[in-house]
Amino acid sequence: MKTARGFALVPAIFLLVVLGALGLVAIRVGSGQQQTVTLNLLQARALAAANAGIEWGAYNAVANSSGTSCVSSTTLALTEGALNGFTVVVTCTATPFSTGSSSDSYVINATATSGIYGMPSYVRRVVSATFSNATS
Repeated sequence: MKTARGFALVPAIFLLVVLGALGLVAIRVGSGQQQTVTLNLLQARALAAANAGIEWGAYNAVANSSGTSCVSSTTLALTEGALNGFTVVVTCTATPFSTGSSSDSYVINATATSGIYGMPSYVRRVVSATFSNATS
């Protein structure tokens, strides 16, 4: 009588391949979720950096309303806290108007970027706002 040797080897190899594939899928899903969370955090920081650029531009335009306070383009390199490493390009356009007295309307755009374009850690946000130095 012949005994069947090695018969359990085929199901064992199949089981190892299936478990290995499931492990690989679990690792890829976990890694993808981690990258999504990291990118969401970078996007929130970029939005905060762009908003900081808007505030900086509004302060310089409205507070100094001397006609030359609206600089056409300025680049800010942020170095503090969570915004460290972001570069913000702030542009300002002034338009004079009259409401009984001479006033200016300022359109301020801020573009915040971090990282190298084409890399997974690259993020960019653009924010625009309009301000005026008119008083009631």
